[in-house]
Amino acid sequence: MKKAKLIFVPSTSKGHLIPVLEFAKRLVDHDDRISISVVFVKLPSDPFADAYIESVKASKLDRIDFIDVFQQQHCHSIVDNHSQSIQDHVNVVREIHTPLLKDFVVDLLSRSRLDSVTFVGFVFDLLFVSLVDVAREFNVPSYIFLTANAGCLSLFFHLMTRQGEIRGSPEFKQSDPDQLIPGFINPVPLNVLPSALFDKDNGYPLLMMTAQKFKAVKGIVVNTFEELEPYAISSFSDHGNPPVYPVGPVLDINCKLHTKFDLAQREKVMKWLNEQPQSSVIFLCFGSFGHFLAPQVKEIALGLEQSGYKFLWSLRVPPRNDDSGGVHCSEDMLPEGFVERIQGKGMMIYGWAPQVEILAHKAIGGFVSHCGWNSILESLWFGVPMVTWPMYAEQKLNAFKMVKELELAVELRLDYEQLKVDDVVMADEIEKAVKQVMDERNEARKKVKEMAEIARKSIVSEGSSFLSIQRLINDMISNN
Repeated sequence: MKKAKLIFVPSTSKGHLIPVLEFAKRLVDHDDRISISVVFVKLPSDPFADAYIESVKASKLDRIDFIDVFQQQHCHSIVDNHSQSIQDHVNVVREIHTPLLKDFVVDLLSRSRLDSVTFVGFVFDLLFVSLVDVAREFNVPSYIFLTANAGCLSLFFHLMTRQGEIRGSPEFKQSDPDQLIPGFINPVPLNVLPSALFDKDNGYPLLMMTAQKFKAVKGIVVNTFEELEPYAISSFSDHGNPPVYPVGPVLDINCKLHTKFDLAQREKVMKWLNEQPQSSVIFLCFGSFGHFLAPQVKEIALGLEQSGYKFLWSLRVPPRNDDSGGVHCSEDMLPEGFVERIQGKGMMIYGWAPQVEILAHKAIGGFVSHCGWNSILESLWFGVPMVTWPMYAEQKLNAFKMVKELELAVELRLDYEQLKVDDVVMADEIEKAVKQVMDERNEARKKVKEMAEIARKSIVSEGSSFLSIQRLINDMISNN
């Protein structure tokens, strides 16, 4: 029986690392031939990555090992320049990590020739697609693990097609017509496309480079499932695209707690939820980078209060310019008397929230979300209907897909971006969306419950994603 060695190269940010490592565990569980080395750059000031990797190691998976390139290279002069801006954070990750990973990959492949180690493929995170060229130099197949959805992948393919058709300056312009993108049933409005596509100097060239690398790999692994995005997945079979393997939903539904603060926060939250009636609470959470200024915080508070529903609100605000660091949340950003008025009706969480456990709780009846794809999959898995409030990156496109394409969510906004400081969602809008998603007669509630059952069936034996993983493994071994 032929052994198959894979090298995974993930980003260590939470939204990327968790699904990549969960997929690695699923691969080795699926086939005894598979072993995986996870190669990563973990900076000293990245406590989440350290804790999460240690938790995976503790599960004693004997066919997954971890190689920290930062420690291997002893690059102690590098400083983690993590920014509250998601775009700045992505740029820092690319600039700092890619050269280290490239050097390590070159050394690894050179030594493998001498050690007679057979690699059947690299699995690269979206942020490190530039390493596809390094693997090609050594004639090792490359695959991309996409933490986004099939609709997002269809956009990358569309960029390549559009590049060959358009004359003049190729970046998008707000005056352009709605885009007819294969993989989307409806024309896609310009205002739901990632803002980077309108940046001719940095964003657009970077996304075009990424799209070109997608065309150059042996296959693309997508964290979705066929029954959720059948139209998009069927569109990939033409135009000379690499094989696409929908393997999701890939989730960590047994999320581990990492600090004493997390544990204390969890106990407080779960105790409050246990006291609430079934499907009575609306949950608001906007991801690690989703934060609001004071005017928006006040409108959210008023909208929740006006809705009359109980709520659990995870609130982040921008960091202060002082020496204390971290994210500071102050009650003086809330309307006067709000904290006193919501006693027994609502609960505030300042910062981190145990999102998976919250969504799994019977008291949760709806979820106001930034529409990160991992959060969407978690919401679908637990059958919790969503209200869309995208913040950055491809989240507007995700919101468009959930509302207009799949009819699985309630629209609050599709085109919001947190960097637009003058764009404030008003209390009346928030009240209306909350009431709509919490209404038992809402059709999206029924559809989400049905999709939750389908999602769970997709990953078990003979399910669509189970069979897709088997096809991927067979293709990887035969491609070598």
